[in-house]
Amino acid sequence: MKETLDTLSIGNLQLLQAKDGYRYSLDPVLLARFVNVGKGAKVVDLGTGSGILPLILARLSGAGELTGIEIQPALAERAGRNVRLNGLQDRVNILHQDIRDIREAIPGNYADLVVSNPPYRHPDSGRIAPNSERAAARHEISGGLVDFIAAAAWLLKQGGHFAVIYLAERLPELMLTMAAAGLEPKRLRMVHPQRGKEAKMVLVEGGKGGRPGLRVEDPLYVYVDNGEGRNYTEEILQMYDTASA
Repeated sequence: MKETLDTLSIGNLQLLQAKDGYRYSLDPVLLARFVNVGKGAKVVDLGTGSGILPLILARLSGAGELTGIEIQPALAERAGRNVRLNGLQDRVNILHQDIRDIREAIPGNYADLVVSNPPYRHPDSGRIAPNSERAAARHEISGGLVDFIAAAAWLLKQGGHFAVIYLAERLPELMLTMAAAGLEPKRLRMVHPQRGKEAKMVLVEGGKGGRPGLRVEDPLYVYVDNGEGRNYTEEILQMYDTASA
């Protein structure tokens, strides 16, 4: 499969991506800026794709160990090359693993933080991309919401946190599933394309064994229309600036 080499301004990361396969979107950047990562923390990314989320977190935080889990062999192999390309192999590890079998790969109570930008469409919802990489990234072909949250609950230490970016229309299902798994929702931020438009995505953080009590943060707007077309808002632009870490 043909690849491109792209540069992400956050930490000047170099990223190999499939030219016609899965390519990262804004979502991992939003999630990376949403979470709080403690110094020396052990972080796991469920469904890491090309490894962008643990790479960004390695640049932005003092996390000690970051592990990306990816079921697709080609993506896992590419993620491993991206880790080496950026010289982060001493902190970032990529595992080719099905998150539904996570207990075979990583012991329970391991992580301080689990993050995920999981597939968010049911297999029978909408048109499935003809490319297998993109199809698995968007549709729940190799595990659904329940599976990702169950994996997070297994991995997290008591008091650890799970953070996810997901479809706003599936927010009730997300929060109920998290609470049922013992990951009490604690923070929520709605993501709107621009002011006056309904939210399309949502950022949620939950705590393992946390007490009930949800903080709803200010909405996040992605674009502003300045009369000459849509451009990123100032907040989004700052997210791409390493100096704003």
